[in-house]
Amino acid sequence: MDHSDRISCFQSEAAAFEKAVRRALDPGEPEPAVPSCPGWSVSDLVVHLGGVHRYLAHVLRERLTTPPDPAGLSLPEPPADPEGLTQWFAQGARELVDLLKELGPDTPVWTWAPEQRSGFWLRMQVIELAVHRWDAESATGVPGPLDPDLAADSVSQTFEVMAPARRSWRAAPAGKGERYRFRRTDGPESWTVVFSADEILLEPGSTAPVDVEAAGSASALALFLWGRLTAPALKITGDATLLPHWFTLVPPV
Repeated sequence: MDHSDRISCFQSEAAAFEKAVRRALDPGEPEPAVPSCPGWSVSDLVVHLGGVHRYLAHVLRERLTTPPDPAGLSLPEPPADPEGLTQWFAQGARELVDLLKELGPDTPVWTWAPEQRSGFWLRMQVIELAVHRWDAESATGVPGPLDPDLAADSVSQTFEVMAPARRSWRAAPAGKGERYRFRRTDGPESWTVVFSADEILLEPGSTAPVDVEAAGSASALALFLWGRLTAPALKITGDATLLPHWFTLVPPV
């Protein structure tokens, strides 16, 4: 996916998230919990995502190349009423995507990853937004799948960015040569991931033998890697006991 593709996905996912929130925060009805985010209500989900958007808008607007000083941040409090909270989210999402459009993918800015460009934040945030849209929809019904191209990009991003970061943040155990393959059934891609001591080695398209393979749609693979779907949602071949071990090698955050 390129920058313009991700911008379009961000806008469509933001609209879908807003729609799901309006349905969940129906006046007069008890506010539902979010099954995929234990302990969170739909309002908690909105406050989290809207706060992240405003935090990143500050980073991008100021062209920060070092982490922002928390003492210098003055982010507005979200409204308490459902309609105000929904509009607050929508405003923050619009402001963030406008900044990302303006900066393009290559403006130098601070990120928590080795890649220090504005494009990192667009890729990260459109994936996070799509996953949380799925979360919000799951609070009131059956959530829709992720867009196939976005889901495939999310799978790649997991191995390129999230897995190494999560292993370093949570002091994960050293790999012992475990070989995993994630194969997309609605497209040509497959990803072979090897854990070698502290390294994660990615072998896109490899046909070499693996210990376990998980096959499913790009959406199902992405949602599994984000902890939203369990192994039964995928077709597993090889040593099925290694699949839950993935989340020991790549601890959730």
